[in-house]
Amino acid sequence: MRLIVLNFFLFLAPFCLAQEAEIQLKNVSDTVLNSKRTLKISDPLNGEKTMQKLFPGNLYHFADKNTFVSWKCKNCKTTAYTDVNEVEGDQLFPYESGVATRLLTTLGYSDSKGNEFKILAFNHSFHDEDGLQTGRFSGGLLGLAKFAKNNTIWEMRSFQPAVAGFGAFARCPTPKLLQIGEDQYAFTLLHVNGGAGGPFEGYLYLIAGFDGKYQSIMEVNNYQLTNVQSVDWSSSYKVVKDDKKIHFRDIIITTKGSFNKAEQANDEFEVVLPEEIAVMAKTKKSFDFEMERRFSFKGKFYKMINKPVVKFSNVK
Repeated sequence: MRLIVLNFFLFLAPFCLAQEAEIQLKNVSDTVLNSKRTLKISDPLNGEKTMQKLFPGNLYHFADKNTFVSWKCKNCKTTAYTDVNEVEGDQLFPYESGVATRLLTTLGYSDSKGNEFKILAFNHSFHDEDGLQTGRFSGGLLGLAKFAKNNTIWEMRSFQPAVAGFGAFARCPTPKLLQIGEDQYAFTLLHVNGGAGGPFEGYLYLIAGFDGKYQSIMEVNNYQLTNVQSVDWSSSYKVVKDDKKIHFRDIIITTKGSFNKAEQANDEFEVVLPEEIAVMAKTKKSFDFEMERRFSFKGKFYKMINKPVVKFSNVK
């Protein structure tokens, strides 16, 4: 079971908003969830205005860049979406209490032929009358819309209102663009969780278009670990350049960290170390390590191939 961790500052910040306006839900048509909708936007594409066309609720601008659209769909059929926290179960979207939709980011790229694309990423959370994002063990529900430029017009090529829930307190991490093949792009998400006072564990997710929809095609555990005295690690990723693989190229995860046995007395909770690190930790007092894992696309998902390669240094 994964528990979400929130930085104390992030927990308090929303309460500083105070109610700046009376937030009202606007009922919208069930076409809001139609993945086959068409939409054309004149250049330049404005992410906030485009969000409001896709989710035509009431727009609110609060302090601390808290801008969102408030809406409800009485006639929409709810669908269950995975929340990777695995604490409160799936998310039933659209939410019965109403929805607050926020623009996470606008990502742009060009393919090898010079065609321009923009992808808008949205965060859905439960409606809150004060404009807050609450629910410690709830992730923000990610939604995506892809546009292609045609002269001076941006035409929506694909629309997926919801993909899955990631992050804490209904806040999905901001997706980062990653090219994983020839003119093939995906998104990475760093999802961090852990128990109160315990280790903050980071998982890396890869979201890509596959089988006609955006979905998670890779999960990397032990990607990050913080809030522990005796051990910590962080990771980076890179795509393997391989002309033989046009799409879904291999991905290498490099993890660097350190261990100090003397500090274990200060740990509030026991840490489950990766197997390759745990063996060394049984006999040594301290060391630094670097671990490399290679993931390859197999069928419908990336899987680790071969055993991790681990190098140790400063061993005492």
